[in-house]
Amino acid sequence: MFEHRAGTQSGFANRYNLQYLVYFEETRDIYSAIAREKQLKGWRRSKKEALIGALNPAWADLSLGV
Repeated sequence: MFEHRAGTQSGFANRYNLQYLVYFEETRDIYSAIAREKQLKGWRRSKKEALIGALNPAWADLSLGV
């Protein structure tokens, strides 16, 4: 997260100035992680926002507790 906030790495997060972690999922299985990522990418923005709002209603930066 430090690198995202500092903008030291090029890529998606830097291009869109992403600095906060408001949602994440954990798994030990890389195949299920890839499948879930593809599933989420296919969702409308409103559905993604509803998922975040259900688990993190304040949209708090979760990286601060890590």
